[in-house]
Parts: sequence; C-alpha cells; structure tokens
Amino acid sequence: MHHMNQGNIGLRERIAQLSANPNAKAVAVGVATVALTPVILPLMKPVLKASIKSGVSLYEKTKGAIAETGEAIADIAAEAQAEAQAEAQQKAAFTPASTPPQSPNTEG
Repeated sequence: MHHMNQGNIGLRERIAQLSANPNAKAVAVGVATVALTPVILPLMKPVLKASIKSGVSLYEKTKGAIAETGEAIADIAAEAQAEAQAEAQQKAAFTPASTPPQSPNTEG
C-alpha cells in the first residue's frame, strides 16, 4: 500500500509541474476545447445565436443613430456658417468707413 501512495505523489507532482508550464496549459485547454465542443456547442447554440442577433440589431440601431447625429451636426454647422456669412455681409454693408465714437447715454 505504501508503494501506491508514492505513485500518487509522483503523479500529483507531475501534474503540478505540468500546470506550471504555460505550454502544457495551452495544450490542455486546446484538448479540452476540442473534446467538449461537440457536446457544448449544440447546447449553447440558441444562446449564442440570440446574443449575436442582439449584437447585430444593436449595431444597426447604433449605426443609424450615429448617421442621424452626424447629419444633424452637419446641418447645424451649415446653418451657423450661413448665419455668420450673412452677419459679416450685413456689417460690411452698413458700416461706414469711419465711425465717430459713441458717447455714453447721459439721459436719466
């Protein structure tokens, strides 16, 4: 019985050594993934499908909202630019070459 116990300790030590090795971890994860994928994938398919559909729907809505926001900002910028040009033209048309300084209003 004592001999079997030493074999178990050796196996535990070997597993501990392998778990410390990053390459062994990667291989173990890969093997486990390949082994479990055919079992887990059919169970997870409806959840994955629903998640992907939600993501696609959210993406489309977000894309539309961003496009609308961009158009609104472009419209506002165009309006502001047109107003600024109109104000500049108005000032140029009504500003005489030299303007006398205005006196403060002294009426009471």
